[in-house]
Amino acid sequence: MSRPWILVSPASRGIGYALTRHLLRTTTAPVLATARTDLSGVRASILDSLASSPLLEGGVSRRLHLTQADVTNESTLQSAAAEAAKLFPPSTHHLHLAFALPGILHPEKSPRDVNYENALHTLQVNVLGPLMLMKHFSEFLPRKSTTTSPELLFPSAPISNPSSSPRDEGPGEQQARFPNHATWLTASARVGSTSDNRLGGWYTYRASKAAVNSLTKTFDLHLKARSARNAMAMAYHPGTVRTGLSREYWGRVREDKLFSPEYAAKRIMEVVRTRKIGDRGRCWDWKGEEVLP
Repeated sequence: MSRPWILVSPASRGIGYALTRHLLRTTTAPVLATARTDLSGVRASILDSLASSPLLEGGVSRRLHLTQADVTNESTLQSAAAEAAKLFPPSTHHLHLAFALPGILHPEKSPRDVNYENALHTLQVNVLGPLMLMKHFSEFLPRKSTTTSPELLFPSAPISNPSSSPRDEGPGEQQARFPNHATWLTASARVGSTSDNRLGGWYTYRASKAAVNSLTKTFDLHLKARSARNAMAMAYHPGTVRTGLSREYWGRVREDKLFSPEYAAKRIMEVVRTRKIGDRGRCWDWKGEEVLP
């Protein structure tokens, strides 16, 4: 039986950082996390205080692998994929969970606000970034003939209740079963929905997230042919999370709708857990509801 591993890119801050810590606490699989710089500092920060979890005693540091990856520099992704192949040979391992999370925001209220350099950078990070991750890491996903089992990854998978407080990071979780299929998740946003666009603005960010949703559908069709029911792709809207990307807008969001990165990580995993193979190729939000194109 093929052995699973997990990819989180990037993992140096925000949702990716919280998600990496959450995965190390709640799974037994190795995690390949990426950062652009300061790998030793990112590693130390991710591992800080995690040893208090019974699941992690004696093994957490061995399960975390940090590698450099800058989604605007393809050579770093080539190197990261080569390192992944050494750590997790495809003959014995498969990528079971992949979280492609690159994202930046340069808000514009009108066309006159669009700066060419900022717009180009947004598309490079938000669109080409996930696409290049697909290019270099999709071959690690299981094929039709791969035998997978979630038990090797989630010995005691928790359920996170969407009606609970976003600031509730304590226990109070139930046991749950994960599906057999692998999942490739790409960070999107509700503003990427054309049908939901009622306010306008944010030209390049909206366009980049609409592109992510289109890429997700196209990539999933590729996986459907390559992997059949063994792998699926989905886009994901995490809500408004208290990260650097949304800092300017915290004051405009209701307190119960401004999520901590830790809560956002729990919700990502719960939505991934509850997606059936028929849910493939679409965008889902933190409540498990579809975000229409």
